[in-house]
Amino acid sequence: MGLSIGIVGLPNVGKSTVFNALTGAQNAVVANYPFCTIQPNMAIVAVPDDRVEHLAELVKVPRTIHATIEFLDIAGLVQGASKGEGLGNQFLGQIRNTDAILHVVRCFQDPNVVHVSPEIDPLSDIEVVNLELILADLQQLERKIERISSQAKGDKKLIPLLELSNDLLSHLQGGKPVSSFPAPGQKAEVLDELNHELQFLTAKPVIYVANVDECEKMEDHPLAIKVQRHAEEAGAQFVTICAQLESEIQDLNAEERQELLQMAGLQESGLGHVIRKSFKELGLINFFTKNENEVRAWEIPEGTTAPKAAGTIHTDFEQGFIRAEVIPYDVFVHYGDEVAVKAAGRMRLEGKEYVVQDGDIIYFRFNV
Repeated sequence: MGLSIGIVGLPNVGKSTVFNALTGAQNAVVANYPFCTIQPNMAIVAVPDDRVEHLAELVKVPRTIHATIEFLDIAGLVQGASKGEGLGNQFLGQIRNTDAILHVVRCFQDPNVVHVSPEIDPLSDIEVVNLELILADLQQLERKIERISSQAKGDKKLIPLLELSNDLLSHLQGGKPVSSFPAPGQKAEVLDELNHELQFLTAKPVIYVANVDECEKMEDHPLAIKVQRHAEEAGAQFVTICAQLESEIQDLNAEERQELLQMAGLQESGLGHVIRKSFKELGLINFFTKNENEVRAWEIPEGTTAPKAAGTIHTDFEQGFIRAEVIPYDVFVHYGDEVAVKAAGRMRLEGKEYVVQDGDIIYFRFNV
């Protein structure tokens, strides 16, 4: 389905360093001045999942294909961005096309890297960025209300949309994001339609990233703890990362990289951590397919039925869906191959109502 995440934050908080660390692309300019990123850097990254390689070893195929995630490194936002300050509206428009926001917050002290504020205050930085996103949503919504106000006089079907839009306007004017707007029952459907059209920035899932110093302990960093508490209160995901350390390990081989991570007290790379948080925030899971040439992972929303999952491979699979032959990953690993799984009676035949589970290995039967 192609997951897209925009990396945002104030200038010089380490966004481009985080981008380079996460993607290994090393193509984002890192410089000590605001707006060194003008065009968004983009990289397609394979989602790390050890199960893909393990399956390939078991079925003895030469190729693996992981699910992917797209990262966009968007230039730094400043106060007044929603009014065009800095390079404001251009960047806010780029964020609208993403599925989620990775909000990088500076939690490191470095006198050699200038900051837009005199002091390093992560909560103040978060407030500046979030306020600009809210103001940008306000502008979008005000224009929408202007368009439908006169139309609703002649089309009563638009009244629920107009009423909800006005309520949402008051909500945003109170400094609250779209994600916290209460919309029970039918209001939720109206809000979904409105959000689908306007792509509200503050309706997107957020993962806060506290970018800390390499020399400090990441788990109990005092500034990172502030960001974590804010994320918890906002119902958002949170990650602590040392972008500089992550950048340095990109050129190491797998063994050296793991050794350095362990020395730093880390169990996995920043990429793995961010991917897991992103999947959790967006409610995504992986299922697998295999043939004589490859094992492939496919990302789908949790709760997806078998025909819809088949449609991620090809629309013909969904339209002509007959059944799904399903083997859970753990079952396949236990028996070692498909023949043994079938002999044990552990392969299931599932129909159109089956909800795909994370780790399912599926062969779709279809007829067009």
